[in-house]
Amino acid sequence: MAVATTGGIGKAAEQLNTVQSNVTSRIQRLEVELGVQLFTRHTRGVELTSAGRKLIPIAEQVNTLLGSIRTVVHDDGTPQGKLIIGAMETTTALYLPDILSNYAKDFPKVDLALRTGTTTELTRDVLEQKLDGAFVCGPIAHPRLHTERIHAEELVLLSGPHIKDLAQIVALGETSIFVLRLGCSYRQKLEDILINKGISIARINEFGTFEAIFSCVAAGLGISIVPRSMLPMITARWMLTAHSLPASMASVETVFIRRTSTYISNALSRFIDHVQDANHLRSNDG
Repeated sequence: MAVATTGGIGKAAEQLNTVQSNVTSRIQRLEVELGVQLFTRHTRGVELTSAGRKLIPIAEQVNTLLGSIRTVVHDDGTPQGKLIIGAMETTTALYLPDILSNYAKDFPKVDLALRTGTTTELTRDVLEQKLDGAFVCGPIAHPRLHTERIHAEELVLLSGPHIKDLAQIVALGETSIFVLRLGCSYRQKLEDILINKGISIARINEFGTFEAIFSCVAAGLGISIVPRSMLPMITARWMLTAHSLPASMASVETVFIRRTSTYISNALSRFIDHVQDANHLRSNDG
């Protein structure tokens, strides 16, 4: 897996903190044992053969099980150890502060860490065991992922204050969009909406933070898209106009994903409990 990920024996050796000859001999031994060539060698490094590509998903599952061993044998029922959760920027801002705060207070022995990213990035990191679970934009259908629906969101278009309604954007015929990097599910949703409305995208502007996006939109440079629940915090700082969308285009759901084949530690189990409790309270408040 290290060789496949890095694309080279030497780079894999660095990642594994060993010498290159060690990695080479392990690969050769595995190829002899399986009776197939797993990599083709070339001047730029190595790449997987068709047999090697078939082996990767199995290797990932084996690695997941091996990674569970230490967790299982040391699990005495008390939530403890490292727990790394991923989340989209919107979920982090709107939904997680109270959950993370309450969880840290209830289980001080858990080393809880949060990483933000796009749905594409977070899904990949859960599959690659870099995250124990993540909040992403659904639907997610993957044989190695368990998905639990958290809540539904209504999306709205954002424009500068000079744009009074959605029809005005349609009449322009084209617009620039301000979005997070590629892999953001809301970005894809915005592009789909504009195509549906017959609006051309003059320019895609990528930013790493919502602050930069909202500042540009408020200046009248283009449009963006956010959950309606973000509007109070946005309009408190920026002069923007929110435009409602047809229900068929506006609805998205946030889901929590985790690997199906991995052992669920007490730390992760209790975190899921906290999420479910918060979701229940949110539903009752609604």
